[in-house]
Formats: sequence, structure tokens, C-alpha cells
Amino acid sequence: MPRSDRPPASRLTKAQRIDSTNGIATPAWREIASEIPVSFIYGDAPYAVMMASPGDAEDFAFGFSLTEGIVRAASEIRSVRVAPREKSLELHIELAPGRFREHLARRRAITGRTSCGLCGVETVEQLPQAERLVPAAPIAPRAVFSALAKLDRGQKLNALTHAIHGAAFCTRDGAIRALREDVGRHNALDKLIGALIREGVSPREGFVVVTSRASFEMVEKTAIFGAPALVAISAPTSLAIERARALGLTLAAIARADSMMVFSGAFESEQAAGPEAAAS
Repeated sequence: MPRSDRPPASRLTKAQRIDSTNGIATPAWREIASEIPVSFIYGDAPYAVMMASPGDAEDFAFGFSLTEGIVRAASEIRSVRVAPREKSLELHIELAPGRFREHLARRRAITGRTSCGLCGVETVEQLPQAERLVPAAPIAPRAVFSALAKLDRGQKLNALTHAIHGAAFCTRDGAIRALREDVGRHNALDKLIGALIREGVSPREGFVVVTSRASFEMVEKTAIFGAPALVAISAPTSLAIERARALGLTLAAIARADSMMVFSGAFESEQAAGPEAAAS
């Protein structure tokens, strides 16, 4: 399906600008991020509806399927068909026969929101479960700061709308290998993971940087993918730190141009300050 047939990533929208000095309203135009329902359909069975940006739909299908536990590898997805509707997208995903039978056995229907990555989960046992990561060589702090310096330049849609989350996979020298954007932070990470598994990129070749807070779900998705480290621009939650330590995932947050705080694991040639800061 040609990309031009799909909803645009942003729309020029009319508004009014009110000046704080005199209270006068004047006509104004602003580029606004698009947000649409994206339906995930496996075989003929609807599974989930996520509110998301319309771009990189195939990557979304692959990444979401992996982090939801529907597939274990990209090879278990036979095809993805993107079906644009008037105000939405449908992702028709065909799984390998054995995987599809397993999916039907554990199928659930959820309604997603940009603020929640676990909507529809009724019990703790239904949460996706990553396995503890195999230890990897630590990342050099200079690579993280190098990646952070490049992050804004890579976020084209956010530069236009100022309403978009980003997720990037960075090499061990700090180069940005891939970057995806979405109105939802979980969606951006799923799209990134989907792009990487479609290309066969090894998760151990680098680390993940996200522009959002480090929540439980972001830690879990990163670990399911297999990346050894997650760096977040905003602060982590307590459960994110606990889960990162349990999974052996290096977690840094409140990452800025001049500093970052390490809550789990350690970076190359550095020890976290204080005995409680390092992961067990």
C-alpha cells in the first residue's frame, strides 16, 4: 500500500494566539501531531486498538507483536497488510500456523491509550515476562552523551509538532542506528524494536534511549528485545528500577547533556554512587 494512501503524520491546524502583554487574539496556524486508532488483527481475530501516530505501521506490527508475547521472533510473522480507513488504520497480521494457534489460546481484547502500555491486563500473571539478560560489556558514558547530543536532530516530527515521543537504538560508539517517533511512548519503542528485528539487528550491539520517563513497561519491552541498557530523558519509577535490577538491565535516567543518574547496573569504568545504586 503506498505510503501516500495513509493518514499524514501531522496536520496544519488553525488556532488563535493570545498575547500575554495585551490579551489580543490573532489568527495562527500550528502543525499538530496526528493521532488515530490502529487496530491489530491476527488472522480474522481483532486483538487490540492502540491510539498512535500513523507512520511506520509495519514496524509497529512487528514490535508490538514481539513485546506483547504474541511472537518470539520476526520469522513467526508471515505478512503484514496495512489497511487505511477513513480515520484509522488496520494492521492485518498473518502468523505462522503454530504460533497463530498458540495466540488464539491466550487471546485477549484490549483498548490502548497513549498513556498506558498495559491496558486490559486483568491479573499480574498476564503481564509480559522478559527473561534475565545475559551479561554484556558495559556501555561507555561518552557514547550515551554523544547519542543524547544527536537525539533532537533525529526527531523530525517532534521538531514540527512538539508533541511526540522518540525511541532510538544507539551503537556502542554513540551513533544513532535507528529512531522512531509516536504520540505514545510505548508505541515509539515498539516501532523501534519492530524496525530492528525486521533488519536483524542484534540488540547487544548497542543501547536504547527514550525521551519519556523510564516506566515498568519501557524496561520490560527493552529487556524482551534484549538490549543491555536503557537510557531515559525523564525520571524512572520505583517499579522500573526494581524490574531493571531483577532483569540485569542497566538503567540510566534523568539523562542530560551534562549528567545522568544510574539506577541499575553500571557503565564502563564507572561505579554508581552509593551501595544501593548498583544492581545486584
